[in-house]
Amino acid sequence: MTSIILGIQPEINSHSLPELVSQAQELLVQIRQHPEFKGLRFDCDVAIGDVKQYFNYLQWAATADLEVSEFEGFAE
Repeated sequence: MTSIILGIQPEINSHSLPELVSQAQELLVQIRQHPEFKGLRFDCDVAIGDVKQYFNYLQWAATADLEVSEFEGFAE
């Protein structure tokens, strides 16, 4: 089964985890700068800055060769 999120079909095996995290970080920057996002007014438990921090840690862990499944939210 293949998941499609926002019309983007993931190519799981074509990129390393650090590459995917880097792409996600770039998308966060684009989302944060988008005029429609800036105009939104909603209350959320998680801020974009929190997500960015999570991806920064994930990037570090992926390049440090740690066990990713040990992170919160990655339980198998």
